[in-house]
Amino acid sequence: MQNSALCWKCGASLAQLSLPLMRQDVCKQCGTDLHVCKLCSFYDLAVAKHCRETIAEEVSDKQRANFCDYFVLNQHAFKPAASSVITKSALENLFGGNSAAPKDSAASVNEARNALDSLFKK
Repeated sequence: MQNSALCWKCGASLAQLSLPLMRQDVCKQCGTDLHVCKLCSFYDLAVAKHCRETIAEEVSDKQRANFCDYFVLNQHAFKPAASSVITKSALENLFGGNSAAPKDSAASVNEARNALDSLFKK
């Protein structure tokens, strides 16, 4: 069986590694541990302890190498990050369109000052 898995963190090919992965195996590109819960087929955020293997001992750090005997390589563990680019038009739509910010005129400054002063008068 050919190893077509990708690193769970950076997406680099793991084809150069032999299976099964050993606890000390790391990604050649980013140096992250590979015998980790996040690269295991049993890893599932929807279940208790994030593991579908019911008799496996709980691993507290899912991103660090561990000694779990139930580790099964997940060929599809890498999930590319969603684009977080926010466009100017998206922000304008969110905050009310192209309306310009109010200008600081002397009259509006005086009105604001009077309103503030009136709060503290007896």
